[in-house]
Amino acid sequence: MDWIGDVFTSQRGWSHLESLVDVGTRMAGTDGERRAAELTRDALTEAGARDARITEFPLQGWTRGESRLVADGTEEDCIALPRSPADTATGRFVDAGYGRPEDFEEADCEGAVVMAASDVPEWYDRVIHRREKYHHAVEADAVAFVFRNHVEGCLPPTGSVGWNDDEIGPIPAVGVSKEVGCRVARRFEGEPVTVGVEADIHDATSRNVHAALGPDTDEEVLLTSHVDAHDISEGAMDNGAGTAMLVEVMGALAARESDLDTRVHAIAFGGEEVGLRGSEHHAARTDTDDVRVACNLDGVVRGRTLRAQTHGFQPLADAVETVRDRFDHPIELDPRMGPHSDHWSYVKRGVPACYVLSDTEDRGRGWGHTYADTLDKLDSRDLREGAILVTDLVVELADADRTVSHADTDTVAKALEAQGLAEGMRITGDWPF
Repeated sequence: MDWIGDVFTSQRGWSHLESLVDVGTRMAGTDGERRAAELTRDALTEAGARDARITEFPLQGWTRGESRLVADGTEEDCIALPRSPADTATGRFVDAGYGRPEDFEEADCEGAVVMAASDVPEWYDRVIHRREKYHHAVEADAVAFVFRNHVEGCLPPTGSVGWNDDEIGPIPAVGVSKEVGCRVARRFEGEPVTVGVEADIHDATSRNVHAALGPDTDEEVLLTSHVDAHDISEGAMDNGAGTAMLVEVMGALAARESDLDTRVHAIAFGGEEVGLRGSEHHAARTDTDDVRVACNLDGVVRGRTLRAQTHGFQPLADAVETVRDRFDHPIELDPRMGPHSDHWSYVKRGVPACYVLSDTEDRGRGWGHTYADTLDKLDSRDLREGAILVTDLVVELADADRTVSHADTDTVAKALEAQGLAEGMRITGDWPF
């Protein structure tokens, strides 16, 4: 148990988190993302991992300029959504409420500037992703899209849009705070509103960071995070904390390397925030039959209790329960599919995956994707406690005596259908089957 004391007194993960948030912007394809990847490579080496290296891949770069939302000569505060085209459009303002499919059906969106909220009602049967709401607006012949935060605090949300397989969406899109959205809806419903976005769209390069521990087996356990972040904040929660925990866990695994039956391959992906680009680049070039399990860290350290989403793979739930019982420490189990983070690049190919995040009372992202995603929201004790549990979980997932079978894609597709997720994925072009 000496490794537990080492983690509980370690500065390794928190120091790396501080280094990441101090980089500045880590937007996909920027020099800041490159610097964050280099810092992560070096941190993994210092943690005791082997063969720490960086691989590159191309992506569509997007750099924000000015954005505006103007009604009756009044300019309201807003920010552009990444992958919005550089364009300006004017139309009557329509508030589509929560942006559910039925909301768009009831609203007259043709030629309109359409606003949708970032949440759904608590009683609604599924989460509706921002990109699905944007696609519904486009399909309804809107000329621009406004994404209203449901979190109070004058915080306009960011988040990538895009159109099917195209990197750049067809209509301009901006995010506004809850307060601005409510004011515009009250004052200008049905009145002309102009949305304008300036952006530099260019070719760019992103990077994945790799390192390994354990025996030289053909099969491997992936332990992953993403190193990029949106350009409007420090990206402490999303996802500096995940990458910091990855470094902390790899340091703990280096002390427990003799306990590993299977090689552990750590990857800190680039380009997650613009369409899971880094994980898709790796998964498409990997024999996924050799990936035993993927364990993805995204949204950890937001709270003390971890939540593990196991995508219907019962052996992964069993492993989580083993760790939970061993430490007498709560971990919330969620057996459902979750198609929104880097694990999805593997699950859609039938690979068992465990998505580890914090269990919080927040609806949606909370401070995430806003200016308020900053280091002061996080606690180093939560990072250390979570890292202890994830370390033991990775050892369990690497255990040769634990049978973990891949799923066929029909099974994955049926599970998505059963959860009501297929409709939205088809609309956004994310349906892979």
